[in-house]
Order: sequence, then structure tokens, then C-alpha cells
Amino acid sequence: MSATIRPLQESDRADWEARWRSYLIFYEAELPQAQTDANWERLMAPARDPHGLVAVDDDGRMIGITHYLFHVSTWLMGPSCYLQDLYVDEAARGTGAGRALIEAVYAAADAAGASQVYWTTQHFNETARRLYDRIGKLTPFIKYNRW
Repeated sequence: MSATIRPLQESDRADWEARWRSYLIFYEAELPQAQTDANWERLMAPARDPHGLVAVDDDGRMIGITHYLFHVSTWLMGPSCYLQDLYVDEAARGTGAGRALIEAVYAAADAAGASQVYWTTQHFNETARRLYDRIGKLTPFIKYNRW
């Protein structure tokens, strides 16, 4: 199976939302429908962050999604690119779809002059971390949230 990467389109809403919901389930997270709706509206506004890409298989079926955004940094001259969400259908994992989505974000970041691309994952996401270890560098940073 090969994956083709393309931008999200208005006609992708149902397929995107199915993957978005699966992504939330994987990370044991719940968000209100209003947040999902707001995310979709933001993704459909081409001049705004975040941006969305999808992976489709040889039959044109969506098998993965990713969202990314740009921001300035006090540590770098150019913008930074945060790869915020990445999800590939379980049946399509190991096919190169995840790597292709990340590489497409790398290309978008390069085109925007971004100085870095970075992302986070949870420690238990071992399958994805095997990929991340091949195409990225693990940093020593630990993330904290305000409670």
C-alpha cells in the first residue's frame, strides 16, 4: 500500500472526523463537539493555523491525518512548526503513511522557512515512537500543563 498526501478539503469532513475521533480515543481524550467543529472551521481557513493534511490509499480512501501550525520563537530567527496531531488508521500503520505525513509537514515547514519542526507524543505510544526515532531526534524536554 502506498499513501498519497494532500491538503484537507471541504468534502473530507466525515472521513476527517472519523479519524479525529479515533485519535482522541487512542489518547483517552474527550472533547466537546463544539471543539471538533471549531477545529474543522480553522482547518478550512487557508490563511490561518492550523493546517491539515491527509493520507489516502491507492483507492482514494483516507487512512491518516495530520495538523500543524507555525509560531515565532525567542530561540530561533525563523518560525517554528509544531506538528500537533498525527493519526494513521490501525490497519495502515507500518505502510509508510505516517512517515509520508511527517515528511509532508517537513516540506511545508521548509517552504515557510521554518527553523524547526517538533512534536510530542505520550510515552506509551511505542509504535509511533519507533518511527519518530528514525526521522526525528528525541529531546530531553518534559511537558507541563497548567492545572
